[in-house]
Amino acid sequence: MEYKIRIPDDIDVQGLFGNYDANIRSVEKFTGTEMNLRDGELSIRGRDPELAARIIARLIEALAIEPEIDPQKLSYLIEMESGGRTFDEKSASRDIICYTHTGRPLRPKTQAQKDYVDNIRNSDMVFGIGPAGTGKTYLACAMAINAYKNKEVERIILTRPAVEAGERLGFLPGDMQEKVDPYLRPLYDALYDVLGIDAAGKLREKGVIEVVPLAYMRGRTLDNAFIILDEAQNTTREQMKMFLTRMGFNSKVIVTGDITQIDLPGGTISGLKDALRILKGVEGIRFNTFTEVDVVRHELVKRIIRAYDAFDSSNKVRRSTSKGNKVSER
Repeated sequence: MEYKIRIPDDIDVQGLFGNYDANIRSVEKFTGTEMNLRDGELSIRGRDPELAARIIARLIEALAIEPEIDPQKLSYLIEMESGGRTFDEKSASRDIICYTHTGRPLRPKTQAQKDYVDNIRNSDMVFGIGPAGTGKTYLACAMAINAYKNKEVERIILTRPAVEAGERLGFLPGDMQEKVDPYLRPLYDALYDVLGIDAAGKLREKGVIEVVPLAYMRGRTLDNAFIILDEAQNTTREQMKMFLTRMGFNSKVIVTGDITQIDLPGGTISGLKDALRILKGVEGIRFNTFTEVDVVRHELVKRIIRAYDAFDSSNKVRRSTSKGNKVSER
């Protein structure tokens, strides 16, 4: 079977094919096809020319919005189309969350990010669950800064559990803030990237932005605030309940975490996993799940996540088989 696609006159063929035809070669490899361009028409033959044609159509749509397609975007579009999922490219391109201090517009880069941003706008409590590099914390910080600039909230509070510190905390130099700052660094990084170091520092000095360990949240009621709990998989059940019940009037709460990277001592139930079970179906709470497809870091990060997932899955099967054999032996 052969498919043919007419390349629109206003599409840059070089941008479509990529440097040294890298884009087309990637699509060919993924779909087992061969492509040839002649007189503005792309012919496709091979194992799955229909899928290849759909991917090329997606690339043409993307080029109508963006000047070029980077490897990360190419990989995402290939995976979305092969999985039968959609990405509203035009809607995402128009959705500018805010501008960074360098003038760069921040937009959702995947459909999951677009859904996440929409839920944050429309709901007072949102959970973002998924692997590292999917933009959960970064987008939440950007939305918090935008809400403050639009006078929707009076302050921004960023918190995370300092589980990794454990009992070593007392042996670190400096006061308590200096001791926990290394564990809060990812939150600072997101603020600095959007606001710039000087502007973020001034807002912290004014008390508009607080970056604090989760333990500092006990006993507080937070009104008119945008509150983000990061690394929530490392909370206990009690800590999660304590945090969620700090929410006051005219406040928004975002909880982010990765349930595959729990650092709690063995036997301790993750507050995030517990909350997903308990709060499912509660009106006013939205849950967003990200996968390795939504990773917006180096392509290797996706492969690493998949390799670990495959390894963990095979281990579960082996353990299950081993337990079954022991039972049968009895």
